[in-house]
Amino acid sequence: MKSVMQTLKDHVSIREFIDKPIEDDLLMELIDTARRSPTSSNMQAYSFVVIRDRQRIKHIASLAGNQKWIENAAAFIAICADTYRLQKAAEIHEKNLAKNFENFLVSSVDAALVGMSLSLAAESVGLGTTMVGGIRNRPIEVARFLELPEGVYVVFGLAIGWPDWQRVKPKKPRLPQEAVTHQETYSAKGLEKHIEDYDHVLYDYYTMTGRKSPKAAWSGIIARRFSEGRRPHLKKDLEELGFILK
Repeated sequence: MKSVMQTLKDHVSIREFIDKPIEDDLLMELIDTARRSPTSSNMQAYSFVVIRDRQRIKHIASLAGNQKWIENAAAFIAICADTYRLQKAAEIHEKNLAKNFENFLVSSVDAALVGMSLSLAAESVGLGTTMVGGIRNRPIEVARFLELPEGVYVVFGLAIGWPDWQRVKPKKPRLPQEAVTHQETYSAKGLEKHIEDYDHVLYDYYTMTGRKSPKAAWSGIIARRFSEGRRPHLKKDLEELGFILK
């Protein structure tokens, strides 16, 4: 088992898996380990939905944008923000859980933390993972498929399995540390140069790995994909699922 620091340094999203199941005891131990993640006010406002049935994983892949590689994972774990359980706790004392933005945010952060911990634990024992944000493309259909109660939504999915290392691409370079780390106060000094340098580094990486990319391999994609809001339906869908975003 690798150290935490080395596991993080070695991280690469795995989309190539061998046909080998994950033992039930190991998967449950990894989830149990992840549950030690920090949680706001001990709310533990998250849930896991573990999917191992091949046909159900195939359907999840279609809901997440037809990402075929998900179908080859040994399991797909839906990492959910869960305020339903909090509501039930409040009802024991004849109270109702407040439906406000804070509880939405807390449950989403709790889910993100526990999901990252699960990914880290899995990678420390040799498994590979990829986080799947595409599961938010059709949140209502996903909620129905997983039979989620009101006040629960899937923040992201985690595809997990044993890596096919012969087909895994090298680690993708990150932005330079100077671009993301600030001392005492936020500083934008040299930021445009850092971005331009990273564009070149990332373009070389994509070229090496056979992926087509614009010369502005990071900033160009950011400008194209995020200059307009993505998933414009998401706020409405989340409110239908029981979250108040105001």
